[in-house]
Amino acid sequence: MADQANNPFDLSAFYGYLPRRLASSGLHYTILRNALYADPLAPYLPELIDRGHVIYPVGEQALSFISLADSAEAFATVATTPALLEDGRTYTLTQSQAYTMPALAEVLSTVSSHPINYEPVTLAEFEALYDADHEGHMLASMYAGGAMGLLDEVTTDYETITGHPATDLTTFLQREWSNKH
Repeated sequence: MADQANNPFDLSAFYGYLPRRLASSGLHYTILRNALYADPLAPYLPELIDRGHVIYPVGEQALSFISLADSAEAFATVATTPALLEDGRTYTLTQSQAYTMPALAEVLSTVSSHPINYEPVTLAEFEALYDADHEGHMLASMYAGGAMGLLDEVTTDYETITGHPATDLTTFLQREWSNKH
């Protein structure tokens, strides 16, 4: 969902380009946008336990999440339900709440049974920490958008599509964590 014109995320231009291109194409289309995927949080949890804190450089802003499985269910439902294929319609897939970093740390503490708090690093520090695969700048740019409040959107679109709410973050992470531990 990082498609805003002022979003500094490296991939934002690609996300913003498609809807504009579709709108001018004459094609019939329906767009589904995702919040941040919750799935990477589960394998990241051991590092957070060792570190003792969440370091995302988003300050007081919140981040919105959804799981890959929930996204897939929504995509399949829209693709197979003609009434949901409204020309030009955009759905934004999110869980029912966005999380500030202290709230995210609390969820991660609950799930892992280890104390995790929030101690952000700077964008430059984050970039350096996660640049092993030359993705540090891209990841830091995503959190720069988060720090601007551009990744906190919450909608009821998932429930509109599927008839039930998306799996909440705590339940999702508890399931993922217990499957691996």
